[in-house]
Amino acid sequence: MNPYSIYTPQDRKVAYFSMEVGLQPEIPTYSGGLGILAGDTLKSFADLSVPAIGVTLLYTKGYFHQEIDSDGNQIEVPVEWDPSNFMTLLTEKVTVDIEGRSVLVQAWVYPVKGITGYTVPVLFLDTNLAANEPEDREISAYLYGGDERYRLKQEVVLGFGGAHMLQILDHDNLQAYHMNEGHAALLTLELMDRYQQDLDKVKALCVFTTHTPVPAGHDTFDVDTVRDVLRDRFHFEDLGHSNIIDTDGRLNMTYLALYHAEYINGVAQKHGEISQKMFPEYRIDAITNGIHIRTWICDSMAAVLDSHIPNWRQDSYALRNALDIPRVEIWEAHQAAKRELFDFIEAQYGISMDPDVLTIGFARRAAAYKRATLLLRDTERLKKIASRSGRLQILYSGKAHPADAEGKALIQEIHQAGGQLNDDIKMVYIPNYDMYRAKFLVSGVDIWLNTPMRPLEASGTSGMKAAANGVVNFSVLDGWWIEGYIEGVTGWSIGPRRVKTETGPAIHDVRETSAAYDALDADDLYGKLEHQILPCFYEDRSRWMNMMAYNIALNGSFFNTHRMVAQYVLEAYFQ
Repeated sequence: MNPYSIYTPQDRKVAYFSMEVGLQPEIPTYSGGLGILAGDTLKSFADLSVPAIGVTLLYTKGYFHQEIDSDGNQIEVPVEWDPSNFMTLLTEKVTVDIEGRSVLVQAWVYPVKGITGYTVPVLFLDTNLAANEPEDREISAYLYGGDERYRLKQEVVLGFGGAHMLQILDHDNLQAYHMNEGHAALLTLELMDRYQQDLDKVKALCVFTTHTPVPAGHDTFDVDTVRDVLRDRFHFEDLGHSNIIDTDGRLNMTYLALYHAEYINGVAQKHGEISQKMFPEYRIDAITNGIHIRTWICDSMAAVLDSHIPNWRQDSYALRNALDIPRVEIWEAHQAAKRELFDFIEAQYGISMDPDVLTIGFARRAAAYKRATLLLRDTERLKKIASRSGRLQILYSGKAHPADAEGKALIQEIHQAGGQLNDDIKMVYIPNYDMYRAKFLVSGVDIWLNTPMRPLEASGTSGMKAAANGVVNFSVLDGWWIEGYIEGVTGWSIGPRRVKTETGPAIHDVRETSAAYDALDADDLYGKLEHQILPCFYEDRSRWMNMMAYNIALNGSFFNTHRMVAQYVLEAYFQ
């Protein structure tokens, strides 16, 4: 019996391709927001009985386990995990041509089970087979590891291999191939060959979501490298248009996806506008990201919701009724989550935190444009604010990409700032930020801080997770927060609403431009922290509890993947 048949009770209509997918902490096939969004999307597919199938890579050695030494240096430790503990290995195999060799690809299937029992299968592609050459067995080993050639080989497996695997598993009635970022764009070349270069047919099948205005977020590959890796599958004469091959002689995967997709979207309303300016020759829509609510709401808050809104897991929009919940119940549920977070920190790191003290959380990928150290720009002013307006605690977490020297330097800078704060403000950097630690943080802190350079925060789903748990956001007006904030009601903004950093079809490297705003943003951050946030927390608890309820009701009920998936179904998949 084919084990795959257990998970395919009906035809699939949507194939969802993503370079990374985060489904549970023990499966290390994600690095951050992109993968978590993919996992949350697949969970909502299952909850809503959308006939979809996911396609990604297995990554037998994961991303990496992060440790931080006493000097603040990030240390990357390989991840060891056994996919057979979580997935079923299929008997079917396909081959892809890489550098003139036939590389065998197998697939593991993971069933994502919805709340009503409907199941969405996720295929994890794997080249670690004895029949392959040693270097080819490593193609699916590391997430975002290796050099440019290694990355291109992975995208060959995802795009060509994923499309082949779906075909031999008899998914011939697919109506949409959804590319979650440009990593899967090579599947469009497979579809073009399959449909005899019928561009209109391929465009009608393809959906493309772009996630970032940061140039580094758009994969490009040297054309000579592409020719060597893809050989007969790459036809330069067919791609020398529409910026697919740029002026530097590089294959741009974003433009490859744009050219072959009929429906294209950004991941927030602002990001859609920015993307339209970046790619003016294409129509860019916007579907704002969301989170899978029942994955991210903590147990104590879920218990309160169960007693007042029993259908919230099935109907995320029902969370609007959180306004009817007695505020003290929301507060007590949050305090329980806060104590659980602090118990975890004490058990893991031997550091004691005070649950009665306002606690700020900042947890996301350590990248320069996210400005993790903006809060620490003037540590002396920060200490004075805490001493005058009330006590303060700060929790940081986040991994830097192994090749990102700037990101690693940020972690060191935070570590050094912690020493400068001494005992005036207790600050902890929690290593190895993952789904497990994220759930503790987004539900247990009091303020969720986000300080990116505008307009580089495409969405920002961690803030949505915090809001759904009643945690108040304090964020730069970028990404989702432009849509989710009501000043003094759901949280507070940082700095001005608009910053001119985009010109024409591309986004500049905004660091020089943004530097002029760092001081302005930091001053606004410190001012609101001292004169509004700390006084509200310590002196007007009833207002604070109201803000918690408004976050669950207004933001939790909208910024979720149930709403997001419904939009994709209506606007992109089945038009």
